[in-house]
Amino acid sequence: MIEIRNVSKQYFSLRALDNVTLNIQKGEVIGLLGPNGAGKTTLFKLIAGLLHPDSGQVRPANGRWPSIGYKPDRLLFPNRLRISDYLAMMASLSGARAEDQEKAVFNALVQVDLVSHADKHIADCSKGMRQRVGLAQAIMGNPALLLLDEPSNGLDPNGQAEMQGLIKKLHAAGKTILISSHQLDEITAVCTQLIILNNGKVHYQNSMVEALTISPHTLIQADRDLSEIAETIQAQHPEIQVQGSKIQLRGEAMQLRREILALLLQSQYDVLHVEQKHVTLAEIYAKAVR
Repeated sequence: MIEIRNVSKQYFSLRALDNVTLNIQKGEVIGLLGPNGAGKTTLFKLIAGLLHPDSGQVRPANGRWPSIGYKPDRLLFPNRLRISDYLAMMASLSGARAEDQEKAVFNALVQVDLVSHADKHIADCSKGMRQRVGLAQAIMGNPALLLLDEPSNGLDPNGQAEMQGLIKKLHAAGKTILISSHQLDEITAVCTQLIILNNGKVHYQNSMVEALTISPHTLIQADRDLSEIAETIQAQHPEIQVQGSKIQLRGEAMQLRREILALLLQSQYDVLHVEQKHVTLAEIYAKAVR
């Protein structure tokens, strides 16, 4: 859908993006992670056409630009307007024909579950409602590509769950979505691809399925500190680690689980817990931005 090739962008002495190359594939939900200042919002604005790169190219993969809906992180609304009036104005700006604008507004309200609040003034909206108004604005005109910058920012757990449900519905309807978020749970729940930016560069890129199934390991929890037999346990295989009362088996060492359990019991330790685990998104993120 969109190809980003060797793109760099600089603001005075700050290099926001540094030779970034990415592909946005049709039908994917791409999670964009990174600390503040990593370049996420700059990348969104480049894709949306609000900024131009200093070098490199942002171009459509098939030569034709898709329609794009953009929800920025900072939502600035005319607070005196009602939600329906504001969306009607957005429908007009999106190019919808006059006779289609009312239907476009209603469809957007339905998709973000705001029909019953259509006559509410934006000034009286909660943070969650304002985020949904921003999402309704982004989907006006039925764009093929959605750029959602921090869609759950400031929401409580219930609001976050509602936003995730809305994003899943949009994906099921065929939308390609790029999400910037600091909510790791949100990225895990809704995204099919993962990109991590830091200091303007791509430090990690993978499918979400592969990211969360790599580096499997077995974790064994004993009833007390293992320092007395730690050397004996670690001598069984180089991929065995002992820390406090926990033993971690990685790679081929996972096949030695029974032997390690037997060694613990012989040494008068009780085994409290044995768990098969995979790397977490938090661990992937921490390593990428380290």
